Amino acid sequence: MDIKNEVLYRVYFLLFGIVVPVALILIYRTVDLAVLNGDKWRKAGEDNYMDYRTIEADRGNIFAEDGSLLATSIPYFNIRFDPLAATDEAFEENLDTLAHCLAYYVLEDVTVGGAREYLLELRGGTDRYVLLKKQVSYAEKKFIESFPLFRLGRNGGGFIAVKRSERKRPFGILAQRTVGYVRDGAKPVGLEGYYDEVLGGEPGQQLMVCVDRRKDLWMPVDDLSAIEPQSGNDIVTTIDLDIQDIAERALNRAVNAHDAEWGTAIVLEVETGAVRAIANLGRTDQGWWETYNFAVGTAGEPGSTFKAASVLALLEDEYLTLDDSIRIYNGKAEFYEETMEDASPYSYRMDTIKLREAFEISSNVGIAKTIEQFYGEKNDGNDDEGAARFVRRLKQFNLHQPVGLEIEGEANPYIKEAYSEEDYWSGTTLPWMSIGYELELTPLQLLTFYNAVANGGKMMKPYLVSAIQRMGKMEEQFYPTVINRRIASPKAINQLQELLRAVVESERGTAHDLYTDEYSFAGKTGTAQVNYKKGPRGTSIGGHQASFVGYFPAEAPKYSCIVVINKPRRGGFYGGDVAGPVFREISDNIYRVKPALHPVLNAQAPPAYLENTLPGMSIGAQDDYRSLLAYLDMEVHGEPETQMAVLSPRSDSLMMETRTMAEETVPNVVGLGLRDALHVLENRGLKVSVEGVGKVARQSIIPGTRIRGQQIKLYLR
Repeated sequence: MDIKNEVLYRVYFLLFGIVVPVALILIYRTVDLAVLNGDKWRKAGEDNYMDYRTIEADRGNIFAEDGSLLATSIPYFNIRFDPLAATDEAFEENLDTLAHCLAYYVLEDVTVGGAREYLLELRGGTDRYVLLKKQVSYAEKKFIESFPLFRLGRNGGGFIAVKRSERKRPFGILAQRTVGYVRDGAKPVGLEGYYDEVLGGEPGQQLMVCVDRRKDLWMPVDDLSAIEPQSGNDIVTTIDLDIQDIAERALNRAVNAHDAEWGTAIVLEVETGAVRAIANLGRTDQGWWETYNFAVGTAGEPGSTFKAASVLALLEDEYLTLDDSIRIYNGKAEFYEETMEDASPYSYRMDTIKLREAFEISSNVGIAKTIEQFYGEKNDGNDDEGAARFVRRLKQFNLHQPVGLEIEGEANPYIKEAYSEEDYWSGTTLPWMSIGYELELTPLQLLTFYNAVANGGKMMKPYLVSAIQRMGKMEEQFYPTVINRRIASPKAINQLQELLRAVVESERGTAHDLYTDEYSFAGKTGTAQVNYKKGPRGTSIGGHQASFVGYFPAEAPKYSCIVVINKPRRGGFYGGDVAGPVFREISDNIYRVKPALHPVLNAQAPPAYLENTLPGMSIGAQDDYRSLLAYLDMEVHGEPETQMAVLSPRSDSLMMETRTMAEETVPNVVGLGLRDALHVLENRGLKVSVEGVGKVARQSIIPGTRIRGQQIKLYLR
């Protein structure tokens, strides 16, 4: 064989013996991978895809003013198991005890034998991310983590705990809309939405492997480059839980009783503008819920509660005093082709009354005609005359500006520009504006104005958040903000305060039925027509909106409050009948739970002890005296034979002497404290009633009278 043929044979051998078979094998494998078993291998590739996944950070807490939790994130865990992680030796050694633990504490309706078979089945399979139990608490997770095999950890025992967080509200629906929420696919709401970046924290990253693309299941992989999430900061709100609960309960009773469309109630702290309560209730198929923040997001015509701004403009411009007379035309007047009427029957008997009386009875005609008289004429070339001057006063009161509460969705107020064609200014606009129509305000915006009146003319910005904290440490603090240091002169403000108080205290006032002698409050009723339409047959009304706005105590205002009830269907529709009682219920309960609102009973009393002196004579229980004097480290002399004793000074010491109490006749209890007096008298069969506070100054039955189970009255002072 020549060399040429030998070379050819070798080439053919390489070509057909090695290259062609290898090529055919590669082609077959390619077809097998891409076509015959393509779906299988593509799924396997997808399921083992690795990527860095975002780890959700723990969301910060939302606290009430006193530190109570309004919203918090509760961690829970999904317990998973990698049955292939442990060695054969470790798996066999712990199989029986692990099966016992799982059967009793984790797997439902499974016997110990069933659990053992299940573990063996998992060990022989390929699933390395088996779900054992969902939504396990932290305490339960620590317990399961201590099971045999699981205690060897993730790599040694296959125990995997996947952390999740769930937002909880310990007080249920209390302040639900104000607290708000952040949800996928929904617009953020309330404080949760406004402070989302603060509360949300910084998410982390973790290398994970996809174990099931269809279910989007990802298993964490140990990785030193993992970035731990940073939990969010906490926010401290101005919400007072007591006041919030009071407002929500009162509002709920009212919207139910009056079958209303919706209602809202807001309570502000006068001096600071802090929101102490904000309640919203709307009608749903499931009952009453905080479906929308009507206090902030709903602007409408306020009606007669706006008359306070109109009268303040008159007083600020010094056009009138409270005792000047104005005409009310017997409660009915024409403005161009429109008729305006009063609701008060008092109006129909009078043609002329004082300004203060017109405000007390909420005369539409009186206020509108007076505003038209002083602001009705247009003076061309002078932007500070006529209606333009009136609108400028309203802007001076900041009624044209939103208040900027820390909640998204505040509706803008609407105050027409004088003589503006764009605002459809007409001859009837000014008088109707003066009584709260052809303009729009939210309940919170109107309350902010009244709060300024209560605050002596200083307008404070309402605010809901007082601080941002991290791990209990102050990160940022928010202080009260002044919007306008003086919305009107002190003289005008004082006069308006007098009017608002008279609405409640005067017998003809629209809120006189709400008067109480327990404390004083001031305010204004409002009844507005809603969804009204003017047609050839007159005006059709789609309902009413009842409101009351005011503050208390009137002489030293601490809180301001507004209540709005929309479309009441039964039990009346006037502000004094529907919204006023809600205000009164809120103020009554706040007055009872806030001792700081009560006058100090001994404010004018002399101090009990003066320097270098001993207390004067006192009568009471011997044991109580000895306990008190021992606490004060004061020495006392004398050994009274009775429980009741007289404590009196003796130059430089204290002496305790016997005080004899008659057994068969009415004893003398003058000088005793109420507890001791009740003990003495009731043990002798007397029925006791009490008037006043302090110690017994007088008793209704003369000492020495035979006891026959009489009623005795004690007068304390």
